[in-house]
Amino acid sequence: MLPKFLWLLILLCLPSVVAAGQAAVSATPMRFLYPTLSGTFAASWIAKEAGYYAAEGLDIELIRVGGSSRIVGAMLGGTAPIIHAGAPASMAATAAGSDSVIIGCMSIVSPFHLMARPEIKQPSDLKGKKAGISAFGSSSDFLVRLALRKFGLEPGKDVALLPTGGESEAFAALQAGSVHIAALAYPSYVHAQRLEMKELVNFSELGEAVHAALVSTRSYLAQNRDTATRFTRALIRGMHRYRTDREFSKRILGKYLRSNDDQILEASWKDVAPNLLKVPRPSVKAIQFIIDGQFKDKTPLPKPESFVDTSILDQLERSGFIDSVYK
Repeated sequence: MLPKFLWLLILLCLPSVVAAGQAAVSATPMRFLYPTLSGTFAASWIAKEAGYYAAEGLDIELIRVGGSSRIVGAMLGGTAPIIHAGAPASMAATAAGSDSVIIGCMSIVSPFHLMARPEIKQPSDLKGKKAGISAFGSSSDFLVRLALRKFGLEPGKDVALLPTGGESEAFAALQAGSVHIAALAYPSYVHAQRLEMKELVNFSELGEAVHAALVSTRSYLAQNRDTATRFTRALIRGMHRYRTDREFSKRILGKYLRSNDDQILEASWKDVAPNLLKVPRPSVKAIQFIIDGQFKDKTPLPKPESFVDTSILDQLERSGFIDSVYK
């Protein structure tokens, strides 16, 4: 028989053990997909590592899937309910009849730079060459096509488009000489600079963007609004931490990028963190810009609101939640 003091100790500890067990059981499992290992998508890493998802009762599994078109397809196939993807890929799926919808974005400043191999001295040298994109319909596809047309070159005719699977793979193809240009962000952009590759376009100078779009489906939002709201709250906390805690953010960047190169980590933080939105609402102007470029042959042109649902963000802003995070 156990001594009395041991029975007392067990009785005192039992409520905590039960509560912990209930918390573990009640955590909602969720997969979250993102397209590439870049500081662009680090807010979700930070939200996980800082415990913000767990605090919202979510057990998040972060999975990298190269190429926004593939990620949107995976979401529509039921692999994950909410994803990071390029806005053009989500909008193409919506226009094709799916219920894919953009519910937020990290920034309205594009982090991409069109980088060319050293032998490309000027845009006209690209004729007959190859451009690396992550996938057809991806953000990189949209941006490369946009740049080529600005240079007076026809994508697919004057310059071949080669899908590589992701930004890291596009940089590897650029380095190997398999392609001659690619749209790169940090840290690939820094690596390209170190190899004396030439910057042809800084896409941040072309106007507002829908950068690192947060995408779901209208059916998921209708059936799981509470879960989607909890996810969004945690991500907003991650964005705030990214913006305001440089050293913690750099540690998480180093972990996921598998790098201890402080120059890369510092540059990645500086390029992304200051541009993160307090209220991660997509720019209507930027959505319209994509519509004008991507759906120019459609009559009538689709309206921006057919691609976007910011009702969760609107609710969080009205409730004072976002202001409370930034106090």
